[in-house]
Amino acid sequence: MKKAIIPVFVIIVLLLKAMPVCSQSEPYFVKSYPDKLKTKRILYVSGGQSLIYATSLTLLYQTWYKDYPQSAFHWIDDNGEWLQMDKIGHATTSAYFGKFGYEMYRWAGMNRKSAIWYGGSAGFLFLTVIEILDGFSAEWGASKGDLIANTAGTVLFIGQQLGWNDQRLNLKWSYHTTEFASQREDQLGKNGLERMLKDYNGQTYWLSGNIKSFLPESSKFPGWLNVAVGYGADGMLGANSNPSDLPEYQRYRQYYLTLDVDLSKIKTRSHFLKFWLNAFNFIKIPFPALEYNNEHGVVLHYLYF
Repeated sequence: MKKAIIPVFVIIVLLLKAMPVCSQSEPYFVKSYPDKLKTKRILYVSGGQSLIYATSLTLLYQTWYKDYPQSAFHWIDDNGEWLQMDKIGHATTSAYFGKFGYEMYRWAGMNRKSAIWYGGSAGFLFLTVIEILDGFSAEWGASKGDLIANTAGTVLFIGQQLGWNDQRLNLKWSYHTTEFASQREDQLGKNGLERMLKDYNGQTYWLSGNIKSFLPESSKFPGWLNVAVGYGADGMLGANSNPSDLPEYQRYRQYYLTLDVDLSKIKTRSHFLKFWLNAFNFIKIPFPALEYNNEHGVVLHYLYF
């Protein structure tokens, strides 16, 4: 698996470097990055990461693992589950953890390339720990497909940051409630928070591209306007198939085309506001959207979440 990933990463970096740089990333919540390493800030970053990791893993344990028996570490092949929605979720999470890991290390004064590699790998490391937890769960197991998806998200962040010093392409997430969760709460969630994490029928993942970043610097095109393609799935009451004792639904994939807002490109003098705009930039802003699926053909949504 690793031999297949590394050449793809190299190709992406070379392609990005060959293209003109039209925009540069700016600090999220400071006026400028320090020009030398600050020991106290590094300690803060390390401590903060540890706290975030511990809190996140505790919440995940309470949500996912506590009600299921443990086992010896083992691998499973789950690449066909949930019509691959979970894999895209892994990639999205990995990319955004890397994004904020990078910013934290730059805030601490680490040089750009080191911060890209150390911070940009934060998502991969965090999700690898989750994969280990899966490996010891009798209900699941460690997944090579998940590891590949985690790597893909990390590659997307690191490749763009090395090549463009900017994130022109962002993976995003949106969610809407569905009729399916209440019919199988053990799999799709018992409350709103659990359903946002578990009900893949209501999730949509997007690749959102910033249009202006690919245009000449003199362009007057709005810097915050993106075009986005999305992927979702519907009719799923189980990972691989729907239980026969529940209502029969057709499982199918959904593809979307729409516009989006890149919150990180909104101009503001407030570094506090800039930080929160970047923090919530993983959420796809609702817009009218075109959907295509094999069940209903082309569908127009006047406003899609």
